[in-house]
This record gives sequence, structure tokens and C-alpha cells, in this order.
Amino acid sequence: MMLFKLSLKNIKKSFKDYAIYFFTLILGVAIFYVFNAIDSQTILLDVTRDTRELIKLMINMLSGVSVFVSFILGFLIIYASRFLMKRRNKEFGIYLTLGMSKRKISMILFFETFFIGLLSLIVGLVVGVFISQFMSLLVANMFEADLTEFTFTFSNSACIKTLIYFGIMYLLVMIFNTINVSKCKLIDLLHGSKRSEQVKLKNPIFCTLLFMVGASMLGYAYYLVTIGFEELSNASDIFLPIILGTLSTFLIFWSLSGLLLILVTHMKKFYYKALNSFTLRQISSKINTTVFSMSIICLMLFITICVLSSALSIKNSMTANLKTLVPMDVQFTKTRYLREEQVEGSTRYDPNMIADSNISLRETLTFLDFDIETNLKEIVELDIYDIGLTLQDTLGSYYEEVYKKFPFMTYDTEEYFIKLSDYNRMARLFGLEEYTLKDNEYIIVADYKELAAIRNEALKRNIPIVIKNEKYYPKYEKCKDGFLFMNSTHSNSGFFVLPDKALNEERISISMMSANYKANGEVEKKQIEERITTELENHPYSLMTTLKGSTKIKLYETSVGLGAMVTFIGLYLGIIFLISSAAILALKELSESTDNKERFICLKRIGVDEKMLHQALFRQIGIFFLFPLVLAMIHSIFGILFCNRLLSVFGSDELLPSIIMTAIFMIAIYGGYFMLTYFCSKNMIREKI
Repeated sequence: MMLFKLSLKNIKKSFKDYAIYFFTLILGVAIFYVFNAIDSQTILLDVTRDTRELIKLMINMLSGVSVFVSFILGFLIIYASRFLMKRRNKEFGIYLTLGMSKRKISMILFFETFFIGLLSLIVGLVVGVFISQFMSLLVANMFEADLTEFTFTFSNSACIKTLIYFGIMYLLVMIFNTINVSKCKLIDLLHGSKRSEQVKLKNPIFCTLLFMVGASMLGYAYYLVTIGFEELSNASDIFLPIILGTLSTFLIFWSLSGLLLILVTHMKKFYYKALNSFTLRQISSKINTTVFSMSIICLMLFITICVLSSALSIKNSMTANLKTLVPMDVQFTKTRYLREEQVEGSTRYDPNMIADSNISLRETLTFLDFDIETNLKEIVELDIYDIGLTLQDTLGSYYEEVYKKFPFMTYDTEEYFIKLSDYNRMARLFGLEEYTLKDNEYIIVADYKELAAIRNEALKRNIPIVIKNEKYYPKYEKCKDGFLFMNSTHSNSGFFVLPDKALNEERISISMMSANYKANGEVEKKQIEERITTELENHPYSLMTTLKGSTKIKLYETSVGLGAMVTFIGLYLGIIFLISSAAILALKELSESTDNKERFICLKRIGVDEKMLHQALFRQIGIFFLFPLVLAMIHSIFGILFCNRLLSVFGSDELLPSIIMTAIFMIAIYGGYFMLTYFCSKNMIREKI
């Protein structure tokens, strides 16, 4: 009973000193619950069947991500306990001096951890339940769904999962604390707080050389992910800039830890101004033990910024793309005139499909009992021709250079060719630019920037294409922006537009029909949509044809769903990484509070006023928080550029809003932890002073 009361008393006393620890535990529990409770919130959404399937997929992925998140939070809790144990060394030493056994001290820690865990779970779940109600609005907004039946929800599954995961984490902390207490020595406990890490001035020449090496490695890593992006021809090549960036980050922090103090001590006016010398010595006294942790925190912040910016950018870009890349209500495509090499050994095509490929798209729709004239208006049909030319053929003499840069790219893909008149009719309907051509000219239309850049170089070299001994030359030195197939991404790698006479006798490979619904109001539009997405797919003849239908509504739902999925996973991981980084820094600072108390008391005794003491404390904490953040922000500039290249298919016009949102998250969470750390540290010092 005495140990029980002592544990409660210690918890009550610790609340004020360790507000950050409790705040982090509560925030971790709340966020874990919120993202695992999305399934209960999405049940209320009025969405279509396809959107519901996407939501189920997102929930399953979030469940998998939660396992990874639990490891991060578990590490954070154990890491925090390690530093908080150090804070109480003197207290445990007094217990041992008074005759208390290590087993009883372990029991005290057991009760404390149990009650702290129980309290943080209860408060965290309560906070999480209320936040999850607002998350319902965010989910509805992401999936653009109607939330007319909104009610207060509580997720039993999320609650149980949170209790299990965090119960395991706290159990590990109890075991960790017990092992630590069993290994401690009385002399270390009583005098550990008086020990200060010896300040070792590192060799300035060696630090300078190491800094130059680290900066050079980092510069090369930046080069590889931007200007030298083309050199990363293999998927495994991406590990090179990652390894260089990680190693160079550590080297930069290690060398700067030696250089900064040396440089500043030579700046006499600055060094001896106010309490600058005290602040710098405070930082230097712990610098050797923070190099590794600073490097890890810097990389975590870098990942946070990139993940949040990219995830939000994808969602915004995919939504914006729909306005331009999906201009019509429906688009039918059908493979035509299947050749022997396409059919031979293939399980995709049966004799019925081969027979169907020889009839027109309109005839196939008739066999599917779909009346074109009744259901569709503003119809545009065109044919895509395959004349046997591949990407390698159309690159001409430039192919050898391209192959050296991109040896793993597919070059035997057959190119698409379209008649000028067909393209102009489609462009008029899609709101794209129309063109004119001379008898010996061609243009390439593409919107996938990476491949368009390769084609542009071939166009600049005026490389001709040959069709039946006739040469056709490029009209423009660059690809023109445009697309054929409705999609939510800029994935058109390029097709050729030629004069009509050049393709009069060529084989049709794909037939296409684009149109709007002939409907008065949303009800009729949904009825036609149902005929295309359900009735056509379930029609017996659908198994005998290669015809496929793509609708604006379905593309919109898929795009919105995928964008929301990426956003939620990005937010989940980004926020957890951000909280972990800030909490580790905050707890590291608070763990040194005992040393700070004694040193600030000495300053007070020699006449330093309280305002200067607080300024010194603010600068000390500020430097620790700024060091990893500044380098992480520099990393993220190049990281976001790299992500932008990888995700160029989604477009990048919406990057600025996502960066602004990421900055808001950083200021709110990272800045909040900084201010909370400062105020907690100031209160701890003020008590002694």
C-alpha cells in the first residue's frame, strides 16, 4: 500500500514537470484511434459501390500502416522513459540509501507506468473520439460524399486495437524500467546529475575536411535527384542518393559540432556578449551525444515534409486533372483486327473476340443492346492506326543516345497514328488545339513530360518517319500538349497525327468513340451510367468482345478515392513522424533540467537577472530545434523536386498549396513542441531560482 501511495504521489508531482511526456502519449493514442476509426465513419457516407470498395482498400492499408506506426510510437515511449529515468536518478539513489530494495523501486515504477498508461489511454481515447467526429467531415469532403445521416460514432474495433497496441507498448516500458533499475549503482544514481560531458574541441582541420567530404557527398546526392535524374536508370539506383544523403547528414552534424564552437570562440564580441558563452558551452557539453540523434531527427523531418507535400499534392493534382483530362461523359475503346502474333499463345483472346475485332465499334454496341442514338449525343469517332513503327524506329539516329541513358525503357512498343481530320474533330470536342499539316508533315501529341522531353530531342533533329516509302517530317520541334484516352493522370506518352492520305490504306488497331449523355438532369444521367457500367458489363456478349467503356463518373470516383487514400496515409505517417521528432527533441531537453537548475542558480547568484536567464534558455532550446529542421528543409527542397519528377504523371500545378499546408502542420506541431519545451523548462528552473 505504501508503494502504491508513493507511486500516486510521484505521478501527481511529475505532471507539471513532464507535461510534454503526457501530452505526447495522449496525442499518440488519439491519432492512432482517429485513423483506425475511419471505417466506422465511412459507413455513414452515401457513396457508390466502386467508392465503397476503394474505402475498404484504404481502411485495410491504414490497418497495415498502423502496425508500422505502433513500432514508431513504441520506440518513442521507450526512448522517453530512458531520459525520464535519468531525471530521477537522485530520487532512486535516496530510496536505496534509506534501505529500499531495487525490487520495491521496480514496483514503484511498475505502478507509475501502469497509471500513466491508463490515464493517457483514457484521455487519449476521449480526445480521439471527439477528433474522429471532425474526421468524418474530412472523410466526406475527401470522397466528395453526402453526409446527411451524420451521427456521433464510436468505433469498438479502433478502441480495442488502440488498447492492445498501447498495452503492449506500456508492458515493454515496464520491463525496460525494471531492467534499468536492476543494473543501476548507488554512486551513479547519487552523482549522475552532476556529471557533465567533457567538452572536447575536435581538430579543426579534420572537422573542415570532414565537412567538405559530407557537403560534397550531399551535393552529389542532390545532383542525382535533380539534374542527374536520368542517370538513375534502374530502380535500385535510387538507393545511392539515399545512402549518400544519410551518411552526409551525419558527417555534417559531426563536423559542425566541432567547427561551430571553435569558430564562435574566435568571434570575441559575439562570444562574450550577454550569456552567449554560457549558452554555447551548454550546447557543447552535450553535443557529442546528440550528433546521432540530430541526424535521425533531421531525416525524420525530411521524410515528414516530403510525405506530406507529395501526398497532398497528388490529391490536389488528381482532382484538378479531371477538369481537363475527362471532358466527355463516356468513351468507348475497342481493339480491332487482331493479328496472329497478338493471338498466338495468348489467353486474353478467344475465337469470339477475334471475330468481333473485325466488326465496327457501333456494331458491337448494337450486339450489346445499347442504343447509341437514344443514349448519346455529341458523338465523335476515330480510328487509331498501327503501321508497325516502334518507339525505336521513330527516334531514328537519336535512339543510341537514349538507350545509353535509359537502357531499361521499352523501345519495341508500337506507336499510335491518327488522321488529322479525326484528331481535329476530337480536339474540337475535347477543347484542345486544332492543327493543319502539309502533305509531308507530322506532329506528336503528348502530355507525359518525361517521355515528351525525349521525343522533343528527336523532333529537333528533324528525324523523319517512313510510311510506304514516303517520308514525313516534324512540323514542330516540340510535342504538342494533348491526349487521346480519358484519364485522371498525364499518361499520354505520345501519338502521331498525319495527313489523312498517309493512313488511308493502313490497318486499324483501335476504334474509339467519345460522347456525352443525352439526358435531362442527373436522374437520367445516372440511368445511362448504370446501363454502361452494369448492364453492358453483365451482358452475355461482353465476354465475346474487347470493347471497354470508361465514364466520367467512374473515373471521377476512382480518382477521388485514390487521392483520398494517398492523403490519409501520408497524413498518418507524416504526423506520427513529426510528433516523434519533436517529442524526442523536447524530452532530450527536459531530461537535462536537473543540470540546468544547478547552473542557472549559479548564474543567479553572480547577479544575472531573470530576463537574461530566460533568453539564454530560449536560445539554447531554439538552437537544438533549429539545427535538424534547417538541414531537413534544405533536403526537402531537393526531395520534393525528386518526388515531383517521379509523380509527374499526376501533374505538379497544385504543389504550392500542399507545401503551404505542410508548413502549417510543421509550425503547429513542431513549433508547438518547441514552445511547450521552453515554458516547461522555464518553470522547472524558476522553482529553484
